[in-house]
Amino acid sequence: MNESVCSNIQESLAWCMGTPELPGVMRRIYYISKGSIAAWPKLPRSENGAITKAEYEGNFVLVADKKWQYIDILPEKSQLTSDAQGEAPSQTQLNKLVALHPSVGKEASAASAYLNNNDNVFLVSDMHGQFRVVGSEKWQTKTTVAQDLGQGATGSTSTTITVEATDECPAPFYKGLIEAEDGSQMGDGSEVTA
Repeated sequence: MNESVCSNIQESLAWCMGTPELPGVMRRIYYISKGSIAAWPKLPRSENGAITKAEYEGNFVLVADKKWQYIDILPEKSQLTSDAQGEAPSQTQLNKLVALHPSVGKEASAASAYLNNNDNVFLVSDMHGQFRVVGSEKWQTKTTVAQDLGQGATGSTSTTITVEATDECPAPFYKGLIEAEDGSQMGDGSEVTA
């Protein structure tokens, strides 16, 4: 077999003792309908099509007048996970987001109806301030929403958003531009340059 076609793309995976790995996700997540995305950033690939990095290159380009919407969540009750699915050589990742929003009011109910019936993409920031993408260009994203109005005087209300999205790697990183309703920022935390 041609060596240039089947070259090894795996790199060593080091970890230095004492390096903190902070668990959890940040308080604000972003979402948008895939129909509002004009062009996707790309994952770098080898000659044979294998992903060489788990970080998108480029920006999400949105349709005119569209912006990422945000949802404030309770980080201590929200989680992003990824599990392998399928069989080699077609194994993929099932990225799962459970995001708990504390309100059950009109706005939360309206957002729930929208999310339940749409193919969306979500941006979730980890505790290092790096954004991860839940949703891919190739497969549909399944979003389901449940509401709980609480029970008794000591109960709590919640709108729980559950997202399942197949992708080629665990929730790829995104450093690009995020043009959102609450302002523009870069996915790596740097300032937006004009």
